[in-house]
Formats: sequence, structure tokens, C-alpha cells
Amino acid sequence: MERERWLKVYQLLLRLDDGNSRGVFTAAAVLAVFFWAVIYDRPVSWACRRGCWPDDLRPNRLPSQSTMSRRLRDPQVLALQQRVEDLFKQPRFDSRCRTTCIDGKPLPIGGCSKDRQANWGRGARSWCRGYKLYAIWGAECFPRAWRVAAMGQSEQSMAEIMIPELRGHGWLLGDKLYDINKLYDAAARVGYQLLAPRKRPQARLARYRHSPSRLRGLALLETDWGQRVYARRTHIERCFAGLTSNGGGLTVLPPWVRTLPRVRLWVHAKLILNALRLAPNRASS
Repeated sequence: MERERWLKVYQLLLRLDDGNSRGVFTAAAVLAVFFWAVIYDRPVSWACRRGCWPDDLRPNRLPSQSTMSRRLRDPQVLALQQRVEDLFKQPRFDSRCRTTCIDGKPLPIGGCSKDRQANWGRGARSWCRGYKLYAIWGAECFPRAWRVAAMGQSEQSMAEIMIPELRGHGWLLGDKLYDINKLYDAAARVGYQLLAPRKRPQARLARYRHSPSRLRGLALLETDWGQRVYARRTHIERCFAGLTSNGGGLTVLPPWVRTLPRVRLWVHAKLILNALRLAPNRASS
């Protein structure tokens, strides 16, 4: 399975690479080595050794660990990875009204880690240290917007950054953490109606001004039709489950993936591999 997944990724990289390399290794060659390590959940240094490749897939020349560390920060390499992402973000169907879901997935690390960029925050029913994946997921096999930040970064502040990236119009479904006036306004500005249950459903609304979009959303949630729409929020739970439950998926962060740039690069690769699993035909289209 790992072999077939890597071959599909490598074909995509070769097809989307513009060929403007500033070094001995092209951007596609650098990312091919990196994806070999990500697919097998191994350090990049492992993929730089010739003995870790089968004879028929081993490149004629492999970059060193120091070369990989430098080139993975190269704008050309990052741009190629972004082009792969953009390929999977193309809509699967045309629809005038689309449903999207927003949530965060904790990426905890050990409490004794020396990573200074990781911090403490709310994880799955507990406090933990590490990072978090914030995503807005629609019908596509890749999130419409996503970010990786330290665990202590609030989901509301990251939502305020990601919501303006939405296109079209439709519903944005979130849990009670997103029941904030400024998020309703941000969603309304891009043509989306945010639906999120109240944090304190038994309490009265405060007397200060509330967003018209929030009042509309809360009123919709009191209807049967609004509850049926909001029931689609479980879609993002299935998206996160599919991202983590398959072989080579995004589970816990391994010990060699530390500091925010490396975590972001690792998560990005895992999202691409998951999208390739969900949409295998994109590799040949």
C-alpha cells in the first residue's frame, strides 16, 4: 500500500513541478524523499539512506539530511506542495448552497518535551501540551481552510482567520465555542450563515447588541429544519476520523516532528495523502 501511495504522489509532483530548480535536486525530488518518510512515519534522515528504498524506486542520487532540512524551507518546494493541495481543493460538484463544518483536532506531545513553541491548551476532554489542527471542511477531500498552531491558540481566533477564505455561500456549522458575534459577522461577510448552539441555552441573551446573523442562526436552531441542517456537523468528525484511522494517517506527532514549521509541514503532507486516498482519480486527471 505504501508503495502505491508514494508512486501516486510522485506522479503528481512530477506533473505539477515547474522545473525551475535552484539546486541539484528539483522541488519534486525533495518532496518525493519527504513523502517517502511521511508515508512510513519515519524521520527524514531515514529516507536519505539508500538502504531504506527498494531497488526499483530508489533515486539515482539522494539528498543529505542537511540538504533536506534546507530545501524543505525553500519557497519553490513549499509552492509545489501548495499546488498539490490546490488540486485536491477543487469542488467535487457545483452547488448553490454548500454545507461546511469547522472544528479543531488536538495534536498532543509529551509534557516533558523541550519544544518551546508548543504550549498547553484544551485537548480532548483534558488539558494537554502540543499543537492543534484547525480546519473548515466541506464536501471536498481537502479542507477549504486549515491552520496549525500551538495548542493554546483559541479556536475562535483561528476561525476569524480562516472564515474569510471561504468562497460561495452556504452554512457554516460549529460547536458552542463558535457562538460569538464577531464570527457570525465574519461568516455573513463571505456569504455563509454560521450555526452554533448557545453556550448557556437556559440563560437569557445579554442586553448588548447582537449580530443579526447570530439572532437568525439561533432562531433557526429552534426549528426542526434548523436542527436537521445542524445534524450535518458530524461530517467533520468523520473527516478527522478518516484522517487518523487509516494506515499512515495523522495520529500522534512522532518525536522527530517538533517546532511549528516542522509540524505544519508534516500535517500538510498527511492531509495530501488523505486526500489522495479519498480521490484516487485526481492523480491521473
